[in-house]
Amino acid sequence: MSYICRRSTVGFAALLVASAALAACKNDVAKAPEPIRPVKVVTASQSAPTKAVTFSGSVKPRIEQVLSFRIAGKIIERKVNIGERIVPGDVLARLDTTDYSLSLKTAEANVDAARTRVDVAADALVRARELYSKGFVAKSVLDQRSLDSDQAKSAYDATRAARDQAVNQTRYGDLVADISGIVTDVRAEAGQVVAAGTPVISVAPDKGREVAVAIPEQSIRLISVGEAVTTRYWAEPELVQTGTIREISGSADPASRTFAVRVTIPDDPRLRLGQTATVTANVALDAPSIVLPLPAIDKRGPDTLVWVVDAGTDTVTSRKVTIDGVTAEGVRMISGVKPGDLVVVAGTQFMRDGLKVRIAPPDAETARLD
Repeated sequence: MSYICRRSTVGFAALLVASAALAACKNDVAKAPEPIRPVKVVTASQSAPTKAVTFSGSVKPRIEQVLSFRIAGKIIERKVNIGERIVPGDVLARLDTTDYSLSLKTAEANVDAARTRVDVAADALVRARELYSKGFVAKSVLDQRSLDSDQAKSAYDATRAARDQAVNQTRYGDLVADISGIVTDVRAEAGQVVAAGTPVISVAPDKGREVAVAIPEQSIRLISVGEAVTTRYWAEPELVQTGTIREISGSADPASRTFAVRVTIPDDPRLRLGQTATVTANVALDAPSIVLPLPAIDKRGPDTLVWVVDAGTDTVTSRKVTIDGVTAEGVRMISGVKPGDLVVVAGTQFMRDGLKVRIAPPDAETARLD
């Protein structure tokens, strides 16, 4: 029995020694200094008082020429379709010119008759002059023959003009292209009777391309005519052009409540009508603002924070900020940050107020900081 008691006493003593050693280890761990975390920072500064705004649009011809017949008639043939390329001299459509051909024959017959009357009047004038010189006729007879000759010449000139007009009307039965371009619309078909001047075919000239953009009414005040913009194209990502705002509609579209804007762009063979384009303009802001990289923003609960390093104590402090959206340059600040602040842009998930930090070199890798 005494042996058991002595053995229990020894075991209890060993347990006390182990517990004391473990407590000492915990105290040593608790007393160990917290490592100083490296952070990457940027110096807050005011950006230029502009921001980039982007709108979508499409490539359009600056001028779309509408071709029509100069005479009335029935269309008997249409020779082109939408999307086809045309050059000057191409026949696009034809009219039935049977009636105009008959009118031309009538005009030619009138010319022949008028020419004969001119010859007869000229002979009569010659005879009247001879007779008057011999005293066989009065002066009034000579004057009458001269008047008849002049009237015959005038009638002859009129019939020739009518004949030339009939020739032109016969030629106008062919709708001929006078520019190079692409057919964008066909408004009349074979068998249709059209009046003179009725639109038949629309053509977009090869030269003169623009980007048509619809801009919301809340943004129209940000741009002006003559302003330079940057245009990019979805189908041609490597093509970036500088365009100029040529025209801004004076009133909004009643359905979409947007304003039609036209941007003149340089001619380029890679551009096709209807291609999707984006127009980016740098518009003036009411006042300069501070733009920070997106990683500087720390969202904790309902608060949007940034962490600012105190250069004197090398500690961080949280700042509640108000932002004005994300731009191509970063996040635009409204309040909470002032120029000159050292803002943490890497390792924000580890930050807490009063944390001791070490500012890492600018070329340090973000992965190592985290």
